[in-house]
Amino acid sequence: MTVPGTERAATQDGEVADERLGALKAAVRDTVTKHAEALLDLSRRIHADPETAFEEHRSAALCAELLTAHGFEVTAPAHGLETAFRATIGSGPVTVAIACEYDALPGLGHACGHNLIAAAGVGAALGLGPYADELGLTVRVIGTPAEERGAGKALLLEAGAFDGVDAAMMVHPCPFELADFRSFALGTLDVTYTGRSAHPSLNPHEGRNAADALTVAQVALGLLRQHLPSRWRVHGITTAAGTSPNAIPDRATATYEIRALAAEDLRELRQRVEDCFRAGALATGCEVTLEQPEPDYLDFRGDAELLRLWTANARELGRAESVERPPFACTDMGNVSHVVPSIHPVLDISGGACGPHEPEFVAAAISPAAEQALLDGAVGMAWTAADFAAAKQAARTAAPEA
Repeated sequence: MTVPGTERAATQDGEVADERLGALKAAVRDTVTKHAEALLDLSRRIHADPETAFEEHRSAALCAELLTAHGFEVTAPAHGLETAFRATIGSGPVTVAIACEYDALPGLGHACGHNLIAAAGVGAALGLGPYADELGLTVRVIGTPAEERGAGKALLLEAGAFDGVDAAMMVHPCPFELADFRSFALGTLDVTYTGRSAHPSLNPHEGRNAADALTVAQVALGLLRQHLPSRWRVHGITTAAGTSPNAIPDRATATYEIRALAAEDLRELRQRVEDCFRAGALATGCEVTLEQPEPDYLDFRGDAELLRLWTANARELGRAESVERPPFACTDMGNVSHVVPSIHPVLDISGGACGPHEPEFVAAAISPAAEQALLDGAVGMAWTAADFAAAKQAARTAAPEA
């Protein structure tokens, strides 16, 4: 309800607020630009020294040092993970978490461009830092290890790293531009068959072939695929299946991944896949051990309001228009999105020439297009955080009039 005679004043107040917010966002962009060389150097140094899951000591330290140098209160290690950190600045009523990934792929290095994710996250925080209180923000940067394997964000979520957070965000490099990112839910499974070794010619009847058990399971999985929904996936590798052809293998191991469109579907898929591995043991007289080596990665669910704000800001930055794509990847940021309103836009760095987890993407991750995406991502996230805080403040101000 508006008190008569105050309509113009309310409009003027809104205009003043818009002008103030616009000026602050311009200052945020200028601040990111001022730090551009430091951010590009951070990205390049992480890229040149790839560290895999839970081993990202130097990458985490580089991020933390840059934030410390610009007034952030940094805790490292944090939340029980040696390569996690937490950095905060500001004391506003709206808390925005910015996730920095920095782990590399075994054997491929930064073929997923996490060097860009880390530097863009640090850049967004540096841009917001001097203006956090004026914007009504508390900025929390969370260094999140082990995205490629280990579900670091799921562990951090459980440890309280995202407690009290009103919105969470990160950006990811890709071969196309996409605001409304959606992902599969992902589960992992380690399989060990234990049999009995014997000579394959002298006394094969006394053996229990662990490699055969795995073969039976793989045949069962192949038949199962015909009856799975089109967006469910099962894929894996054999990691051991004997050491010599003149000895029946008494041990075989494999590691598998399962994917489904939603976390609820993942539970059913896991049961059906595990039954295939149990069938291998039953058919061959072996024993099987099934282990889940890490938490499930949940499907990512983007927040509509944050997506609207990001899309407008990306357009203002001159980024390409967002395409529409069905789920195509997995991320532990999905776990965060089930608890905290979140966005995970992807930014084009290769023009479709190559994509994540391909060797060519390593070079793409330090290309001029990638470094422009880094800076745009930093500004876009910072602007989105500023807009989000302003919207929260406006909603609080309007609430008593309802």
